[in-house]
Amino acid sequence: MKKFAMKLIGSCSLLLLFLTGCTNRIAVLNPQGPVARQQYHLIIWSVILTAFIFAVVLIIFIYVLVKFGRKNNHAGYDPNNHGNTKLEITWTLIPVVICILLAVPTIKTLFALEGPPKPTEGLSKKEPITINVTSADWKWIFRYPKDGIQTVNYVVIPEDTPVKFNLFADSAMNSFWVPELGGQQYTMPDMPMKLWLQADHVGDYLGRSANFSGRGFAGMQFHVLSKTDADYKAWIQTIKDTKPALTMSTYEDLLKPSNVKTMAFSSYPKELDDKDKKAMKKMKHMEHMDIPENHLDLNSKDNDMGGMDMSNDSMKGGK
Repeated sequence: MKKFAMKLIGSCSLLLLFLTGCTNRIAVLNPQGPVARQQYHLIIWSVILTAFIFAVVLIIFIYVLVKFGRKNNHAGYDPNNHGNTKLEITWTLIPVVICILLAVPTIKTLFALEGPPKPTEGLSKKEPITINVTSADWKWIFRYPKDGIQTVNYVVIPEDTPVKFNLFADSAMNSFWVPELGGQQYTMPDMPMKLWLQADHVGDYLGRSANFSGRGFAGMQFHVLSKTDADYKAWIQTIKDTKPALTMSTYEDLLKPSNVKTMAFSSYPKELDDKDKKAMKKMKHMEHMDIPENHLDLNSKDNDMGGMDMSNDSMKGGK
């Protein structure tokens, strides 16, 4: 049995060694912003806790096999013993403690990520920027409401600046994910979502769809380019000066199922902003809408059927 346990541990260790060679950088484990860093710490804590639990269970398992195995004829225990109150209380409390140790940091992190990331220690707080994101078949469309420009399949953000992504979907439900900057968030038709992200440094971060959406899914990727404040402002001005304006006709063609390369437009129809605002306003109204307690009460005045004659004669139409 000891040989079997050693072979099992050796096989698992060898498997982990092979897996680490699949890539030189695992994006989820390479946080490049405060949001990703908080989630990274949560992942590491969960892995450490589960590894500890696995190790304890494995040790107990091996101990029981060795001590109480069929080959061990040592006396000192009753094989028919049952009903140990202390043990029952112990193995009831252990799962509760494990759930608490996992739930508390998870809930704390989730609530912390609902708002803009806190500024990096030693740096002043920067004004957040807002970017509206629309997922279409099979591309990502980014609009900058403040600057009035639009890009496709790439987005540029200033470093060390909180970015609020308002997420929309024009077709099927999708998922917006930049592993090195934070977790994924769904995009859904008529249900705007939001996601806060921030990049610590200048860089190029790969984003992708994390939700299968048809034959063009594999090519539904985008790049997040983080620039210095000066380079970011210069980039915006360059787009305004050198790129064509987006017309409604071109936008409708862009929404048709296809894979396209990166694109940029110096302006876009303002009705797209109005559409986004209307969707967000509707969503906000639904979140604060009070549902009457008697909305399903069939005895209410509006649903009163007391004046209807349900007799057989009336159902026959007076024949």
